[in-house]
Formats: sequence, C-alpha cells, structure tokens
Amino acid sequence: MNTQRWMSLHFFSFFLTWGIFLPYWSGWMIQTKGISVSEASLIMSLGLVARGLSTLFAFPYLSAKVSSKRLLNIMTVGTLVAIVYYIPSNSFVSLLIATIILHLFYPILMPALDSVAGVLVQSKQLQHYGRSRQWGSIGFVSVGMVLTIFTGWFGDEIILWALLLGIIGFMSLHFMQTPVILAKKPPEDQTKKVGILQLFRIKHFPLVLIIVILLQAAHATYYNYGYIFLQEIQAPTYLIGFIINIAVIAEIIFFSVADKKFDKFSIGALLTIAAIGSSVRWILVFAFPNVIVFCIAQTLHALSFAMAHYAFMKYLIQNIPHLQIPKAQGVYSALALSWSTAVFTILGGYLYEIEPRLSFIGMILCTIPAMLLALMYRRLENRKNISI
Repeated sequence: MNTQRWMSLHFFSFFLTWGIFLPYWSGWMIQTKGISVSEASLIMSLGLVARGLSTLFAFPYLSAKVSSKRLLNIMTVGTLVAIVYYIPSNSFVSLLIATIILHLFYPILMPALDSVAGVLVQSKQLQHYGRSRQWGSIGFVSVGMVLTIFTGWFGDEIILWALLLGIIGFMSLHFMQTPVILAKKPPEDQTKKVGILQLFRIKHFPLVLIIVILLQAAHATYYNYGYIFLQEIQAPTYLIGFIINIAVIAEIIFFSVADKKFDKFSIGALLTIAAIGSSVRWILVFAFPNVIVFCIAQTLHALSFAMAHYAFMKYLIQNIPHLQIPKAQGVYSALALSWSTAVFTILGGYLYEIEPRLSFIGMILCTIPAMLLALMYRRLENRKNISI
C-alpha cells in the first residue's frame, strides 16, 4: 500500500474537521443555542482543560493498551457520539457536558496521527512527514473557504452538520487497508516498563519541551483575539477570513518544502529560527497596527508555528523510542497546545483590555526566553558533534 498517501489522507480528513471546529464552534453555540459570549468562553475553557487531561493521561495509557488503528477508531466513535449529543442540547449544562465529552475524544486524534506518522518514519515506511502534514493544513484552509459560502446560504446551523459529515468521512477512512505496524498491539511486557517520567530522562527532552511550550504559547493572543484585532484596525470584513488564512497558506508552503529544504538543519537551528520569526511577528503587529503589515506578519506563521512543530517532530523521530512516542505526543499536546495557551490567553486578555497592541507584544515574554534556550540547545548540539 502507499503509506505516504494513507497518511496524507488521514491528515487531510482530520484537519478538514478541525478547520470547522476551531474557528466556528464557539460562534455556532452562541448563534444557534442562544448562550452568551461569556458562557461560550467558559464552556470552551473547561473543554480545553479536559483536552489537556485527556491528551496527557488517557492518550498515552490507551496507546500502551491498544493498537494505533483501534485507538483511532475509539476516538472517532467517541467524537461522533459527542457531536450527536449536541443536537438536542440547548441549556448551558447540557452544552458543557457535550463539550467536555467531545474534548475527551476529539483532540486526541491530533497527537494520535502525529504519533502514527512518527512511528512510520522511524520504521522507514513513511519517507516525508512534512509532505503528508501539509495536506492537513490544506484541509484546514480549504474547508474554511467553503464553509463561509454555506453559512451565508443556510445560516450557522450548517456548522454542526458540516462537522458531523466530516467526522463520518474521517471514520470511513478506517475501512482502508492500514499499515501492518499500526494494527499491532504494543507488547505488554515492554509497555509496563515505560512511564511518562522516563521521558524526562531522555537527553535534552525537558529543554526541547520547554522551548516548544513557549513557542506555541506565544500564539495565544493571535488565536483568541486576532479576529477582533483585525476589526480594531479596520480591516474590511469581507477580507478578514482571507487574512487569517494567510497564516495557514504559509504553513502549507513550509510543510511542502520542509523535508527537502530543512532536512540538514539541526533541531537547535530550527528552534532558534522559529523563535526569531515569532518575535519579529509580534513586534511587527505591535509596532505597525495596520492591515498590510498584519498580512506580512501572517506569513511568519510558517516559522512561529510550523517550523517549531516540525523541529519537535524531528527531535521526537531522532531521539524518542518507539514505545514512548505516544507519551511524548501526549505531553506536547497537553502542555504546549492546550494548557500553556490557556494561561497566556488570560494574560493576553488582560493586556488587550489595556491596549490591544500590548497583547501581541506581550507574547515576547515567551519568544525571547525560547530564543535564548534554543541557542543554548544549539550550542549543546554543536558540542556533541565536536566530541564525536
């Protein structure tokens, strides 16, 4: 079977649904279920907490008990049940329950797919991680453009049905032939010996993890307040969707060339460039609050997010043993992609109320330390190469 195509299809199909959920779900609850903005924010924040707990504990535990194929099946079915439960839910409590259930299953699919990709690269069955991952970004940006048209025709109610249809489509991929290594259950005698704390004994893992946590947390203001900031600087309403998608297009371009152009770069060099790019991005938005500069800054998403993620995956593939990849992905997803973002969302919101631009420059509290730590890690890499 063509493993590259199998991985690309799974990334594309999952991020197609993620492109519906991430930008539109809070708005869908507000517009169709009649809850307030503050209620929706509380629901999604508690969902984020559940997501962190699920990816940090449930995902690694299940990865040690069942095969990757079965894990994907379980998480997809759980996601489908949660989405169906939203249909009759109309109260704050019922929507909160549905959201927590959804976050216990749905976000696990992201580290699960990255873990699968890492295993396939390690076993030489997947040649290019970046080439497959770019299809995830393509799915994310393409559904946003299409969904905008359908919400204009049918209203926000279509968002739920689009997500439901997308998850059913992702589930249908499970009927495809699966790489043999993904259908195998982890050896029980080996998985018992592997714990999360052992990850932190792997050389430089804590340092690399801190760097990527800081780099991903630096996106908190952009993810949560980028849309309203564009309104603040008087961006044309009909262009806001396109401006936001510039970042995803830059991400697609990066992943399409990453394996070829950045294969020889050390992990420390990639993390350093990502930190510099992220710092420049938020400084530009702060210093020049206009639409043109914001668009230019959006292209730096290729460095601030995509290169940082690629660097972590490269470290994982080169340094993390096969059985510990799901645990490493769980720690990364919980700390870098969930909880750290939640913490800096609070800081960004506080600064935004003082002055919107301050919430962006405030993110260099993450990027500058990340840059210094990345330079330190690069020096350690160079010292290792000299000793060899």
